[in-house]
Amino acid sequence: MMMSGFFRFGVWQNFFRAWKSGYSGNLEGEGFTLGGVYVIGAGRQGVLLEHREKEFGDKVSLLSVLEAAEKINPQAS
Repeated sequence: MMMSGFFRFGVWQNFFRAWKSGYSGNLEGEGFTLGGVYVIGAGRQGVLLEHREKEFGDKVSLLSVLEAAEKINPQAS
């Protein structure tokens, strides 16, 4: 994303949302790596939730993570 991420309106919205809620962070590191969240079920369940950041600060819904985690069927070892 490099410099194009700097000019995206959504990135600035996410920055100000985080700043207003009190997030400060350390601003160390390369700063160009997008993240993601996976919820993976036991055994053959596979991926129950996949969220990849499309732009910096793109958050996953906490409700969707909790719903996916509730679908995990624990297997006896």
